[in-house]
Amino acid sequence: MKPNIKLPVLFISHGGGPWPYIEDMRQRFAVTEAELAKLPASLPAKPKAILVITGHWEEPQFTVSTAQQPPMEYDYFGFPEHTYHVQYPAAGSPALAKRVGELLALSGVKVLEDEQRGFDHGVFVPMMLMYPHADIPVVMLSMKTTYDPLEHIKLGEALAPLREEGVLIVGSGLTYHNMRGFGRPVSFEPSVQFEQYLYEAIANSSPQQRNKALADWEQAPFARLVHPREDHLIPLMVVAGAAADSVGERIFTDTVFDVVMASYRFG
Repeated sequence: MKPNIKLPVLFISHGGGPWPYIEDMRQRFAVTEAELAKLPASLPAKPKAILVITGHWEEPQFTVSTAQQPPMEYDYFGFPEHTYHVQYPAAGSPALAKRVGELLALSGVKVLEDEQRGFDHGVFVPMMLMYPHADIPVVMLSMKTTYDPLEHIKLGEALAPLREEGVLIVGSGLTYHNMRGFGRPVSFEPSVQFEQYLYEAIANSSPQQRNKALADWEQAPFARLVHPREDHLIPLMVVAGAAADSVGERIFTDTVFDVVMASYRFG
C-alpha cells in the first residue's frame, strides 16, 4: 500500500488589504506575489482541500466554516470600488469542516459551526495567488478571542492528522502588524528584530522549545510595538502546533511599507 503523503504547514504574511487588485500596491508586493505563485510547485502533492486560520476571524469559541459555496467578506475600508466586487469562487468543504470538528472533539476542544462565513482578504489574497483557478476547496477556522498562545498551539496539535489526509493547513497573518507603524522608516529595525526572534523559534529542532518560545513571544524585542494586538500573530501558533516535529524554515521575506514581512514553512 502506498504510504500517505504528508503535506507541510504554512504561515503566510498576506500583506495589506486587497493589494493584488491595486496596481501600485501590487508592484510593492512583487516579491510576495512571485513567491506565493511558485509555492504550490514545491509541495509534495496538490492538496485535496485547504484549511486556513486567518488573522481576520476571531470568535469567543473556535468556529469552523461549513458553507458549500462561501461568500466574500470585504473586510477592509477606503479601497477602490472595484476591490469590493472581486471574487474567489472556491468551494467550501462541509466534509473537511466535519473532520475538523471530530479531531478537535477528540482533544477536548470545543468548536462551533458557521455556515455563513465567507473569504476575508487574509484568505482570498494568498489563495488567489497560490491557486488562481480556485479549484481546491477552502475551509476557514477562527481564532479564539482569548489569543492564548498555548490554547492555539493545542488547537494546531489536534489538527496535525490532516496533514496526512491531503489537507494543507495555512496560517494567514503578518509578522509585523502595527497600523500606525507602516510607512515609517523607524519601524524597519523593530520589524527585523522581532522577525528574527520568530525565525529562531520556528527553526528550533525541538518542538517543545519552539512552542515555548512562540508562547513567550512578548519577550521578543519590540513585541508590543510590532503587535499591539496579536491577531495577525496567533495563526502562527496554530501552524506551529500542527507542525509537530517538523522543523520550520523561512521561505521568503518581503519589505513593504518600511517593514519586513516573513513567511514560514514546516515540513
